[in-house]
Amino acid sequence: MHLRHTRREGTPLSLQEPLESHANDSGTLTLADVLPDNAAMEEDCEQRDLAVRLRQLVKALPQRDARILAMRYGLDGEKEQTQQEVARRLGISRSYVSRIEKRALQALRVQWKQQGTRIP
Repeated sequence: MHLRHTRREGTPLSLQEPLESHANDSGTLTLADVLPDNAAMEEDCEQRDLAVRLRQLVKALPQRDARILAMRYGLDGEKEQTQQEVARRLGISRSYVSRIEKRALQALRVQWKQQGTRIP
């Protein structure tokens, strides 16, 4: 009876026990090293959710505002660019890019707060 009970439960395993045994145990990998960290997974999911919501808010902006934010911050596959680079590409002044960017970011903040989400 004892053997059946032990077999069903399996062999106890320590999280600190090395997964591989080598002559040199200085850098061995343990089970604790390879198990996913639930807190990190939850944070990752939360960050993805926030990113999706932010993308939706950016899409709701006027087209030029959204484009300037994409160019400035490297969204939608764009390369991050300075205000001067954005101005040159769009044929407008750097100060105008700055004003549009500031207005768009403020609009995002307002919309974000209306959704009841804390700004990260």
